[in-house]
Amino acid sequence: MSQRYGLAAVIGVISFGSFAGAQQFVEQSTTRFPQPDPNDYTNQMTIGDIDGDDDLDIIFANGGNFSSAGTPQRVRIMINDGAGVFTEESATRIASHTGNYRAVELGDIDGDDDLDMILSSDFNRQPRLFVNNGSGVFTDATVAQMPAITLSATRAQFADIDNDGDLDIYINNGGATNRFGSGQNQIFVNNGAGFFTNETATRHPAALQSEPMDVIFGDIDGDFDLDVRTGSTGTNQSRMLRNDGSGVFAVTGFPNDSNAYSYDFGDIDNDGDLDALGANANPSGNNSELLAVNNGAGIFSNNSTQISPNPSVDDNDSKFFDYDMDGDLDLIVARLGGSAERIYNNDGAGNFTEVTGLITSISDSTLDIMVADLNNDGRPDIVTAQGESGAFRNRLYINTTGPVDNLPPTINRTEQVVPSLLAGSAALEFVVRTDIRDEITSDRGAFLSSVVLNVSVNGAPATQTPMRWSGHQVYRGVISLVDPPCGALVEYSVTATDMAGNVANGPTLSFNVTGVLPAGDIDMSGAVDVDDLNAVLSAFGTSVGIGSPVDVANNDGVIDVDDLNVVLANWGSTCS
Repeated sequence: MSQRYGLAAVIGVISFGSFAGAQQFVEQSTTRFPQPDPNDYTNQMTIGDIDGDDDLDIIFANGGNFSSAGTPQRVRIMINDGAGVFTEESATRIASHTGNYRAVELGDIDGDDDLDMILSSDFNRQPRLFVNNGSGVFTDATVAQMPAITLSATRAQFADIDNDGDLDIYINNGGATNRFGSGQNQIFVNNGAGFFTNETATRHPAALQSEPMDVIFGDIDGDFDLDVRTGSTGTNQSRMLRNDGSGVFAVTGFPNDSNAYSYDFGDIDNDGDLDALGANANPSGNNSELLAVNNGAGIFSNNSTQISPNPSVDDNDSKFFDYDMDGDLDLIVARLGGSAERIYNNDGAGNFTEVTGLITSISDSTLDIMVADLNNDGRPDIVTAQGESGAFRNRLYINTTGPVDNLPPTINRTEQVVPSLLAGSAALEFVVRTDIRDEITSDRGAFLSSVVLNVSVNGAPATQTPMRWSGHQVYRGVISLVDPPCGALVEYSVTATDMAGNVANGPTLSFNVTGVLPAGDIDMSGAVDVDDLNAVLSAFGTSVGIGSPVDVANNDGVIDVDDLNVVLANWGSTCS
């Protein structure tokens, strides 16, 4: 144990050691990762099912040196055989692409139900976008689909910032040299087909951020849109950016921090909102953790004393996960040097106590850590990414003795539809978003097998449509109705299934289609009457623009007898 822990911390570790049990997470890298180990300088990783075979694969973002660009290294794509044994298939899946990449993330940018990829690089390089062909083979679409820009970026994240059903990109920027400078973070907006436009000037505060290290989305205030937390190793340079619902961001309050390498969101006290853990980020500047607790409205307080011990050591990342399946989120902290990664038990109220002996004790330099069930046994496993010092050997710790996940996801809340006035014969679409959590956190929230929206009209059997991931804990679906009866009762609910097969059914919500106007109600008064007749007669025989409200018959751009007949045929009709 390092002497810089101090006497109080040593006493704390001794007392907490009495809680330790049999080793739960056993290092098995040699038998599960390809050998010999490539010993890449790995900065960050992501996990996801890239080939559609219902298991989780791993992608490592590699490229070395701390403050200057080293030799470009291969992006490693590790394909899971379903039992947690991995084969490196980078050459066939991304053409052995190399770079000085600090981060990688996955998201479906074009709505074809597979995971595409963004890679962000330090040292003023172009971020690169790769499109998945559906079977886990990626094509470089950077030139065709991304803004041409060079950045010193350490993290890019996908999220639907403007609630239009596609994934946009937020990417940080350290300026013209490397991540230790200052630069303007960037927002790239998706056109729905995976083509991005730089809209930073109209969506992001015009302000430089120094020493950017992390970006994470999350709905911090319960309004179903995605807010942003950025992390910085500069003192009080991290930012909390609140979304106004249309994808325009403004800086909002958050406790001071210092030397933050990463942030993770999780509901530590089961009160329904997202709390945050900043690795190394305590404002004391002593490299201890910052625990920021949410009051439900997106206002956070520094509750770092709820972590015991909270030593002054150099940590780089963290994740919340329920290792003992007791229904609350525990914590793992990734250590840069020293012995084992630190695991803390949550008492259910968000107070964390270190439990020793749960994970194989290995001294290495962990820059990133993720938790996921990689061998499909229902237990969360741990992966660490290694760089900066030591042997650079990425590691896999298999959960050998822990309880199997038998807890369903939590459908925290679902959006209440408020119907609006729309033309009577048109198809109606109502957006529904939902907030879903599970026993594991990541930058993309929980790993879920499926999320579906169940919709019933006037008691008919429900239809099911998939909901798309919008960012972190938010999923988005659309209720589509064609010619619903006036006053129809629409009932809807959400069903979520996690990777262990646990199913959660959310509450049933409802609304009445009372705002559907009768055909011919040109002035949207709620009735077809003399005002609508006069509107047609006044414009009779004239050409109007396509989409004119007077052109009620066939939208042919001409007001004629067809439009008059629609008004007369529906004379006196109302919708109540």
